[in-house]
Amino acid sequence: MAGLRLGPLLRYVDWDSGTSATVWVETDTACTVELRCPDGAGGSAPTFRVAGHHYALVVVTGLTPGTTVPYEVLLDGERAWPLADSPLPPSTLRTPSVPATDAVVAFGSCRWAAPAAGRSDPVGPDVLDTLSARLAADPEAERPDVLLLLGDQVYADETSAATRAWIARHRRAAGTGSAAPPDQVADYEEYTRLYDESWGDPGLRRLLATVPSCMVFDDHDVIDDWNTSAAWVAEMRATPWWHERIIGGLMSYWVYQHLGNLSPAELAEDEVYAAVLAAGDGTAVLRAFAERAEADPAAVRWSYRRDFGRTRLLMVDTRAARVLEERDRAMLDEEEAAWLRTQAFDDLGSVDHLLVGTSLPWLLPPMVHFAEGWHAALCRGERGPRWARFGEWLRRRADLEHWPAFPDSFARLTDTVAEVGRSDHAPATVCVLSGDVHHAYVAEPVWPAGEQPRSRVFQFTCSPLHNSVPATMRAGFRLGWSRPAKLFGHLLARHGRLVRPTVRWERTGGPWFGNQLMTLTLRGRTARLRLEKASAGANPERRGTDRSGARLTGVLDRGLTDGS
Repeated sequence: MAGLRLGPLLRYVDWDSGTSATVWVETDTACTVELRCPDGAGGSAPTFRVAGHHYALVVVTGLTPGTTVPYEVLLDGERAWPLADSPLPPSTLRTPSVPATDAVVAFGSCRWAAPAAGRSDPVGPDVLDTLSARLAADPEAERPDVLLLLGDQVYADETSAATRAWIARHRRAAGTGSAAPPDQVADYEEYTRLYDESWGDPGLRRLLATVPSCMVFDDHDVIDDWNTSAAWVAEMRATPWWHERIIGGLMSYWVYQHLGNLSPAELAEDEVYAAVLAAGDGTAVLRAFAERAEADPAAVRWSYRRDFGRTRLLMVDTRAARVLEERDRAMLDEEEAAWLRTQAFDDLGSVDHLLVGTSLPWLLPPMVHFAEGWHAALCRGERGPRWARFGEWLRRRADLEHWPAFPDSFARLTDTVAEVGRSDHAPATVCVLSGDVHHAYVAEPVWPAGEQPRSRVFQFTCSPLHNSVPATMRAGFRLGWSRPAKLFGHLLARHGRLVRPTVRWERTGGPWFGNQLMTLTLRGRTARLRLEKASAGANPERRGTDRSGARLTGVLDRGLTDGS
C-alpha cells in the first residue's frame, strides 16, 4: 500500500478564473495520486520517479471561485490525507473571488528545520509553526492568500545533529567514501533528507497544505556564498565533491521547489517536465538539465511571474543568473534583466501593486551599501592588483555580494522601479521583498526633486523565519544606519571611485530581530504592512524552550498608502 512521504503542498491557485490549483506530494512508492473535494472538484496524476523517489504534481480543476473547500488525498484509491489519527480540521483549498482585487501576501526567508516536538529549540519558536498553530486553533482567523519563501528553505551547509548522523550512516551504507564535508550534503539523496526533516515538521506540513506558496532559492539552498565571484566558482569546480553537490542541489530544487511555482499552462509547455513524465524514471533527464544549468546559467530561467488579481509578483533569481566576470559583473544576465523589465511594464494599467521578490535586499544600510560597492571596485582593479586580491578575500569573509556589489545591476533595478512608479499607469505601491540578512526593516527611497515616483516605493526585508543572528551582527546592522556609518561609507565610496547613486534612502522601520514574518494586506489601491514575531510563551525573550505555548506577537501594523 502506497504512503505519503511528504506533502500535500498546495502550490498554485489560479487567480484569473478561480477554478484550478496544483498540489505537490512525495510518496513512498509508485502510485496514482488523486485529490478530491466534496463539491466534485479534483484531479489525479501518476507519480514520476527521480533517483528512487516518487513525486506527483496534481492539477486540480472544477473549483468554484470565492469558496473554501476541504480536500482529501488518495493514493491508489486509499485515503492518505488527512492523516487518520489527526485531531485537526481537514486541509482546505481556498479560491479567490473573480475578478479579484485584494490579496494578503506573507513573506520571509531563512528557515532552519525546527526540532522535533518536545525538544528544546535554541533559536526560539519557528514563526511558520506558530502561524500554523494559530490557524489550526481558529480556522476563521485571517490566513495569507500566498506565502512567499524568499530563500534558504533548506541549509545544505549547516545541517542539524540528526542530519549529520543520518549522513554518516548513509555514506557508510553506500560505501562511496564521499569526500564531501561530513556536516554538509553531497548529492541528491542527501538533499532529500533535508526536505524530509524540514517539510516533515507537522506544523509546517499543515500550513503548506492549506496556504499556497511561491519559492526561490538563495545561497544556503546550495552553499554559503554560492556564485559570489568567478574566482569562487573556479575554486569550487576544482573541489572533488562540488560537482555532485551542485547537480544534486539543482535537481532537488527543480523537484521540490521550482516545479510548484509554475501554473498548469506553464507546466504544459515545460519541455523538461514533459520529458520527465514521459520517461517514467526522469533521473537522467533531470540530471542532464541540471548539468546544462550549471554549465550555462543563461540557458535556464528560474525567475517567474505570478499575478494575484491586481497584485503582480516578479520572483527574481539572484543566484544562478549572475554574470561574474569582474569587469562585467551583473546580478542578472542580460536576458534575465530584460525579462524583469518587460514583466514590470506589461499591462501596468491592470496592476495596483507591483512586488519584486529577491532573496537579497536592494536597499541595505548605507555603510553596507558603500562597502559592497567599494569592494567591487577593488576587485575589478580600480586600485591595483594588491587591492584586488584583498577585495576578493574580503568579499568571501564578509558576505559582500548583495545588489550594491553589482553596481550596474543596482542602478538598473533602481531605474526600473523609478520608471514604473513614474509611468502613466503607475501602481499604488512598488515593493521590493527580501530576506537573507537575519533581521527585518523597512527602507524608503527618495529621488531628487521632480523625479520622485507617484507610486509609494519600499524595501521590505524580513528574515529569519527560524534562525539566529550573532550579537555582533545585530550591533553592526544597527550601526550601519547611523550617521557616522554613512560618513564612513562615503569615504569608502571615494576611495573606490564610485559613482554616487541616483537615489538616497532612509530606514523608516526597524531593525527588528527574532523569528518573524511580514504580511502585506493589499485591498484595491491601499496597502498595510504587519510584522509579527514568534514568542515563546509569555516571555518573548526566552530561549531553549519547546514549541508549546508559542504565539505570534505584533510588532508593527502600518498603513502604507492614503486610506489604508
